Amino acid sequence: MFKKKDVFFETLLNMTDTLITASEMFAKGVEDLSDVSNFAKNMKELESKCDVFTHTIITELNKTFITPIEREDIMALTTALDDVLDGMEACASRFDMYQMVERDEFVIQFADVLKRSTYEIQKAIRLLSQKKLLAIREYSIKVNDLENEGDQLLREGIKKLFQDFKDPIELIKRKEIYERLEQTTDSCEDVADILETIVMRNS
Repeated sequence: MFKKKDVFFETLLNMTDTLITASEMFAKGVEDLSDVSNFAKNMKELESKCDVFTHTIITELNKTFITPIEREDIMALTTALDDVLDGMEACASRFDMYQMVERDEFVIQFADVLKRSTYEIQKAIRLLSQKKLLAIREYSIKVNDLENEGDQLLREGIKKLFQDFKDPIELIKRKEIYERLEQTTDSCEDVADILETIVMRNS
């Protein structure tokens, strides 16, 4: 499907496929927290898979003289995609560490924002691999809009935590997870911003 010189795009597409799988697993996992240990384990496996793709790109960058786009853009995009999966995995691990087994509507909404963000990211990376650069902007804008939804969720979620929770330990645990989820939506926005930079440089 890809020529040897397109190994970067092939690997980036593999990363986005893994992101989609992870975001869907994360959304399903926070809906049903009956087995948080297995949830965290499965998310860790996907995070490790993404690390392998990152290593592949670094290895190829070190031995490839001419790259399809700027080397620093490939590396920045790879790192940002990896950060998204790292963020989801870190949140899943907190459910296990803190033994949080009660559904949380704000976490469920965050998971939906992340899932929709990864769909838009995948569409944008596909366009990048097809060199359809100008069409990428539509999806970058959607990711930025979803990051704004994440910001609003964080504000509403923390406000409700301080209204409803009297147990300070429970409040601290949930607040940390909300903040990590919002940071993960920021990582999605980072991907969109890097794609915008690539479009500007190559259009």
